[in-house]
Amino acid sequence: MRVLGISGSLRRDSYNSALLRAAAERLPGGVEFVSFDRLAEIPAYDGDLEEGPTPAVADLRAAMREADAVLIATPEYNSSIPGALKNALDWASRPAGESALMGTPAAVIGASTGMFGAVWAQAETRKVLGALGGRVLEREFPFPRAQDSYADGELTLTPEQSGALEEMLRELVASAEEVAEARAQAQAATTA
Repeated sequence: MRVLGISGSLRRDSYNSALLRAAAERLPGGVEFVSFDRLAEIPAYDGDLEEGPTPAVADLRAAMREADAVLIATPEYNSSIPGALKNALDWASRPAGESALMGTPAAVIGASTGMFGAVWAQAETRKVLGALGGRVLEREFPFPRAQDSYADGELTLTPEQSGALEEMLRELVASAEEVAEARAQAQAATTA
């Protein structure tokens, strides 16, 4: 089982990248976590380039297709999704009808310096992931005032936050297991 993590922040000392690392540490045993760290390399979406996307775009699509589940940690910019993250998801949705996320379970978490923990950005990101054909967990994990819990590249979660994040991750992995089982049964039915 493989979970792909994507941070929607380009900052070196990103609270959301730290939140993604905290999530990786809390995944159930036997689950591999891989991170896509090349968001800054993805060019602005241009339909004229769909036939020959850049290596970063091709790698993002491949990473999403190879993952059993996708976990995105997003900050909130102007009450919505950061442009770099939205742009990457636009690339992943193309070509039309061939989304790299089709049928894959996905969840969104978010950290912010404000008091709401990027809940609007999480909602917008879930909407976009649904449009990409993802099997989206309709729940959020807000981490407000992240600057107060951040030191040396790490976020310190309260026991309540840790428990809520672990529960969300268990749900994501369970959804991925259901999808894998359904695909295996479908494949067995076609070969029988």
